[in-house]
Amino acid sequence: MNFSAKASPWWTPSVHADRRPFLIGRNAIQAALRGFFAREDFIEVDTAALQISPGNEAHLHAFGTEALTTDGQRAPFYLHTSPEFACKKLLAAGEQRISCFAHVYRNRERGPLHHPEFTMLEWYRTGESYESLMMDCVRMLALAAETVKTPKLTYRGAESDPFAGPERISVAEAFERHAGIELLASVAADGSTDRNHLAAELRRVGMRVADDDGWADLFSRVLVEKVEPHLGFGRITILDEYPVSEAALARPSARDPRVAERFELYACGVELANGFGELTNAAEQRRRFEIEMAEKARVYGETYPIDEDFLAAVALMPDASGIALGFDRLVMLATGASRIDQVLWAPVAEYGR
Repeated sequence: MNFSAKASPWWTPSVHADRRPFLIGRNAIQAALRGFFAREDFIEVDTAALQISPGNEAHLHAFGTEALTTDGQRAPFYLHTSPEFACKKLLAAGEQRISCFAHVYRNRERGPLHHPEFTMLEWYRTGESYESLMMDCVRMLALAAETVKTPKLTYRGAESDPFAGPERISVAEAFERHAGIELLASVAADGSTDRNHLAAELRRVGMRVADDDGWADLFSRVLVEKVEPHLGFGRITILDEYPVSEAALARPSARDPRVAERFELYACGVELANGFGELTNAAEQRRRFEIEMAEKARVYGETYPIDEDFLAAVALMPDASGIALGFDRLVMLATGASRIDQVLWAPVAEYGR
């Protein structure tokens, strides 16, 4: 399909006819996944999109709005970037297995794999390890492929076999294998990072380093340029054990305090999901949010409020594992679509069109 500036609108009958097989596949996959969760005794929940805080990750950008109170006062709100805060409040309330298909909103995002409004699938298991989420992902990707009768997930010529056993590799192992960098040498036992050490490693392997790059900037550059291009080809990849400084909502690993119980799922080079062993220490969560917002202020000159209700709920949360999966991306890979617009029933309008 041609999505150039002069392309016909998505509602043009001929364009819709091209998109419709992807959309029918979307509905079938969603129904199949709902069946999966029902068989696993999950309760499907629905969360409000309007929140006090859209999330506190430095590089996520939200849509802001305001509510008018009954006496005419103005109250700031945001469209959520994830249903995570609301879902964790439900865990604090006593729910044990929940799933949620949520429309979420992220500003400054539009492209083949990004859309300002998209569907995120989140699910949480209390009292279970985050490895259980990895197994969920493996089963669900196979189920999606079975549902649309395809033997492989595909994206722009790349293939991934959802029925093969997944590759599981730690972030540190991936940095060593694909970039020749010893990542954890720049991370202390308390999780603090050494920017100059990592910068020297990048220079040693011929990568660019800017004077104002922080440790997180350098980490992201290696991940994007050297590691991600090798993930999820031939079979699914589970990229595990992120440094604690790159896992603001995850608990530290019992095996190594320098890394956290965080993993990301890749197929065909595309990031599909982000899972955690959830942090339940409210004081530590506040500290991490404050660090993230300080970084956001440094880079973008703005911050988002911290949801005090959320921190109060974190203190009551049981041990849990949770994950967010980009549902539209999964549909793309299962149906063979090349752009996220093709799997959205009614895409967001583009300015200037």
